[in-house]
Amino acid sequence: MKSYRDLEIYQAAYRLAIKVHRMTLTLPKYEMYEQGSQVRRSTKSIKDNIVEGYGRKRYKQEFIRYLVFAHASSDEAISQLTTIDEIHFESKGLTDLISEYEILGRKIYKFMEYVEQNWNEPRT
Repeated sequence: MKSYRDLEIYQAAYRLAIKVHRMTLTLPKYEMYEQGSQVRRSTKSIKDNIVEGYGRKRYKQEFIRYLVFAHASSDEAISQLTTIDEIHFESKGLTDLISEYEILGRKIYKFMEYVEQNWNEPRT
């Protein structure tokens, strides 16, 4: 792994953040600046926490800490998308997107377990 860009969880989080951003542009104006803004921030936070954690990969517990933040942001995104779906899409439009975030959350959790069990901090 030469870069955070090589991480499958980063690639998925990035792709989904773009998808959510585009979806929020279809919301009514009043929601685009409230619920839309909030879901955009939480989905982008997932990828950003993965990147920041990777930047601290030298320290295993720091890496894990930021992966925990990414996982929590994924749960937050699911909650927000579920609310938007019920209010604006009546369970027609966002089910697949919500499922993709559930899958991403599981992958982040599995990666946290991998780091916990297999990551070696450099010797000083």
